[in-house]
Amino acid sequence: MPGTFEAVPGGGAAVALDPVEISILRSLAVQLLELVGPGDEPADGADPLDALFADGPSDPPSDPALARLFPDAYGDPGREPGGDGEEKIREYAAEFRRYTENDLRARKRRDALGVVHALDRLHAPEDGEALLELAPEESRQWLATLNDLRLAIGARLEVTEDDQELYRLPDSDPRKPMVMAYLWLGGLQESLIGTLTA
Repeated sequence: MPGTFEAVPGGGAAVALDPVEISILRSLAVQLLELVGPGDEPADGADPLDALFADGPSDPPSDPALARLFPDAYGDPGREPGGDGEEKIREYAAEFRRYTENDLRARKRRDALGVVHALDRLHAPEDGEALLELAPEESRQWLATLNDLRLAIGARLEVTEDDQELYRLPDSDPRKPMVMAYLWLGGLQESLIGTLTA
């Protein structure tokens, strides 16, 4: 069925995509790459191990989408500021972020690049669909990137768990295309999860 992942022999997944879907997915993955950032590549001749042990940022991102992609590891987001032990929690979160965020960003970039490369393999006719077949590792990259895209778009839309208003937006609302992308990505993600866990 178009737009629904199905299992393929060997543990991967396949989905039929039309040229518009391919273009939208590719554009969103490239935007995610731009949002996450280019990363710190070692300079020519530099020891790549230095990059592995480089300290990352210790403060959470100010951009809401990045903050959603790279949340603090400690603390309760619903907790009132100024509570008992908040200073210590902030210190632990900053320390954890300093040693993990660079690696997490690099993984998110690799996953999104994997999506772009998989889409670049496709050659869909203008009036038809192309079958995208993913190996197990590519399927994992797609699942991670679909999740990251939904988190980023959800942050931009300020989606909450009980937010039904977004689902009833009129076509004239400028948020409507982003909401449609959010819902479509959710369907793809759910379909891929079902395929990989069946």
